[in-house]
Amino acid sequence: MDLGIKGRRAIVCASSKGLGRACAMALAAEGVHVTLTARGAEALAKTAAEIRKLSPDVTVTEVPGDITTPAGRAAALKACPDPDILINNAGGPPPGDFRNWTRDDWIKAIDANMLTPIELIKATVDGMMARKFGRIVNITSAAVKAPIEVLGLSNGARSGLTGFVAGIARKTVINNVTINGLLPGPFDTDRLRGPVAEAEAARKGITVDQLIAERGKSNPAGRVGDPEEFGLACAFLCGAKSGFITGQNILLDGGAYPGTM
Repeated sequence: MDLGIKGRRAIVCASSKGLGRACAMALAAEGVHVTLTARGAEALAKTAAEIRKLSPDVTVTEVPGDITTPAGRAAALKACPDPDILINNAGGPPPGDFRNWTRDDWIKAIDANMLTPIELIKATVDGMMARKFGRIVNITSAAVKAPIEVLGLSNGARSGLTGFVAGIARKTVINNVTINGLLPGPFDTDRLRGPVAEAEAARKGITVDQLIAERGKSNPAGRVGDPEEFGLACAFLCGAKSGFITGQNILLDGGAYPGTM
């Protein structure tokens, strides 16, 4: 399917690895020029090189830095001042017990997972509306639909972003600018395989691969997600013919969420 976005420009946040990387690769495959951001310069360069190899006709710009900081956002916007597509993404805050979280912990979570996307939307949405095309996708979490107890910082911050977007997405669509959320469940990424998984695997006396397979079996799909699937869903939402979809929160979780809405 030709999504009709060849030649468009995109900022893809936190795109050196995982779901952000998958989104960048899928957009580049559609002919979109991509500006990639990430804190790790080495991993970012590796991803950029791979995209250039797979999609030689697009321009790939690397912007090392922390998108959750004013300096990181300024650098990304300087590299791509008039994006047609914005993919908001940032690593989630650590798990824990809310009794142990300080005000600073909450502010850090809200800065990264609520205020940073809002600042980037604020910086880009008017230009999109003036040009009569814009696609904004916020990568949040399945926890927006079904909160995860130990991820209270993420639950709160991402739900706040979701509530904010629900209002403005109905105001921008008249100018062909859509804003939607993609809510990932378990995907096979570095984050899923991180310290929490390593500790759990060690307690069970199994490998992380075995733990991931075990988790997959408990999912209605019988597996965890492939990041490529996520990237393709993101690219579809960014397509020229997706202008009638706005203010939605689309779960990609293999059917794990049991509700009807």
